[in-house]
Amino acid sequence: MDTVPPEEMVSAVLHTIETGDWAEFAKLVHPYVHWTESGATTRGRVQVMALLSRHDATKPAHDYELRDGQIYRWNS
Repeated sequence: MDTVPPEEMVSAVLHTIETGDWAEFAKLVHPYVHWTESGATTRGRVQVMALLSRHDATKPAHDYELRDGQIYRWNS
């Protein structure tokens, strides 16, 4: 995968979640990601993928942080 411009990261991550492309999701999200939805935080890429695979939908991030070109913090 080519590098995703920072301004397109949120939509790229949401697309991988919607399509269930967890291999691509793993490329976009830092291994030690802090994923916060509705005040609850899940840490770690594997734990986040497990959480999201059980969701019907994920809200777009209103705030996020990049580290090493990947999503490190996601707040929605």
